[in-house]
Amino acid sequence: MNLGTRVKKRRNELGLTQSQLAEAISTSQQTVQSIEAGLVENPRKLKEIAEALQTTPEFLRFGIGEMDNATVVASAGNYLPLISMVQAGVWTEIQELPPLDVELYPCPIKCSQHSFIVKVEGESMLPRFEEGDLIYVDPEAQVENGSYVVARLDDENQATFKQLIIDGNKKYLKALNPDWPNKFVEINGNCTIVGKVVFTGKAL
Repeated sequence: MNLGTRVKKRRNELGLTQSQLAEAISTSQQTVQSIEAGLVENPRKLKEIAEALQTTPEFLRFGIGEMDNATVVASAGNYLPLISMVQAGVWTEIQELPPLDVELYPCPIKCSQHSFIVKVEGESMLPRFEEGDLIYVDPEAQVENGSYVVARLDDENQATFKQLIIDGNKKYLKALNPDWPNKFVEINGNCTIVGKVVFTGKAL
């Protein structure tokens, strides 16, 4: 079952016509027809469609999670997308439309609905985190001194995984590897904290 089929099935369950759904999301009936026919894989108004159909974007795209949108907090056991560090750097812009071929992994703890997973790259966070480890990132979790975070520096085209250090009025991104050059990078308005690491695991 694809996205279009799930949209049509859910619309029929709610007793809505294509025209009624189109009106609810401020688009044309022809657009809804194209979506249900599978001609539009990434609807620009997926979030609005999900709200009109009383469900979630995740359910419509992947068939995962609860059909009824009763909460914005994912329960333990839900699946999160595995994305690249480049995608993580712009996650606030693409989170409603993750790639169609995204890998999904179960999340064993509660986290917000926009949480995601990335693989550790490189050796900067050794010995605690090894290359290839999976880190689960929650954009809505509160960060504090010592938190492990995924962040994006303004002059970089991808995100980075580091420890956040807050020392008075100063903030730093710290690499754990004692042999890493430039272990501390001071941040002062030149960095966006994408999210806090809330769980780690290893892919077999």
